[in-house]
Amino acid sequence: MIKRRRVIYVHGYDPQGAVGYYGLFAHGWRKFRDVWSVKSHLSPLNIKSEDLASWTVTTSGPGWEVLTDYEFVRYEDIITENMNRPIVWQIIAALHWVLDDLFSGATARIVRASWRFEMHHFLFQLLLVVWIIVSFLAGWLALIIARDFLGIMMWAAVPLAAAIGVAIFYALRPFVDRFFVLRINNHWPYLRKFGRGLPTCLDRPVNAGVERLLAAAKANDVDEVLLVGHSGGAPLVLPIVALALERDSDLGRRGPSIVVVTMGSIMPAVALHPRAQWMREMVRRVALEPSVQWIDCQARKDILHFWSLDPVGGIGVKTDPQWRNPLIWQVRFRDVMSPDNYERNRMNFFRLHYQFIMAADRRAPYDYVMLTCGPYRAIEWAQRGREIADGWPPATATVSLATS
Repeated sequence: MIKRRRVIYVHGYDPQGAVGYYGLFAHGWRKFRDVWSVKSHLSPLNIKSEDLASWTVTTSGPGWEVLTDYEFVRYEDIITENMNRPIVWQIIAALHWVLDDLFSGATARIVRASWRFEMHHFLFQLLLVVWIIVSFLAGWLALIIARDFLGIMMWAAVPLAAAIGVAIFYALRPFVDRFFVLRINNHWPYLRKFGRGLPTCLDRPVNAGVERLLAAAKANDVDEVLLVGHSGGAPLVLPIVALALERDSDLGRRGPSIVVVTMGSIMPAVALHPRAQWMREMVRRVALEPSVQWIDCQARKDILHFWSLDPVGGIGVKTDPQWRNPLIWQVRFRDVMSPDNYERNRMNFFRLHYQFIMAADRRAPYDYVMLTCGPYRAIEWAQRGREIADGWPPATATVSLATS
């Protein structure tokens, strides 16, 4: 059993940042205490730098106690800056991404790997195009009315029509933002460059993650290091591990065990681009590494990731008999969520996507707060979560931190 753990968490393309994610964790933590009947203390959020925030959780039960140091890799300022760029440049970059995926064959590859994932991609791309077309048609209609029905001269009708088109464009902006259309379309141009190994704004959180992982291994003051990447964080944590191994080939062979956990991963969509050889090499490096464990969490109900796909062979990495990773952990949200909560949110795809990093409504084989704050190792939860949940509380005890 675990007495001390360090979590290094890398989030997706979400500007809510450390404050928002701490609030989400705290909400789940309160539920977790009641569901599992444990004693637990959560520290306040500590903003350490532009790259890092942290909090600690001390959790105990009869005969055991676990201290979790939770480190949050920050880059919400980068996301906010990207989304504050002139809207014209964001749209041009997004349209380039759409056309490049189509003509490079990436779209077809993603469809073959997971048509459900590509359907949600297509929906966001379509909404962007519809937004532009509706605004353009509104301006065109205004021009026709002004010229043909109101008798306004062209030199005056054209600026008027343009103004109306722009007004309609910005009037629709709240609707577009509500469905994350701009955020998704803003994210992927950067991911496409990142997948090829080109310099991008995503290098900063990767470099910060590498430094924290190496520091955690060197400190050797915990039993387990969990490097967690959710959604858009998953394509970042695999290079973090691969690059850390380049700097320290003994990583995981001495000191704490190193476990990388990808949840609701969109990494395959990055790696399936024909020119994303760098990303595929990062995946291959982790897949072959015997000193690091990789767990890939998948859930059928989450359409925003790749369900039932081998994240190594499924992206075209050549099969190797020396593969050690990953262990695929198939999660059932029906087990995790209460019947009422599940029925209420079963069509709320973003809410389900975030269930990976939320507490369970009942004792279940998967509970993110228990995974990061409980006494069992991550690999044990992945392999025998049902047995652990059904047999809770633990029958055997370990020496607590207070007496060690």
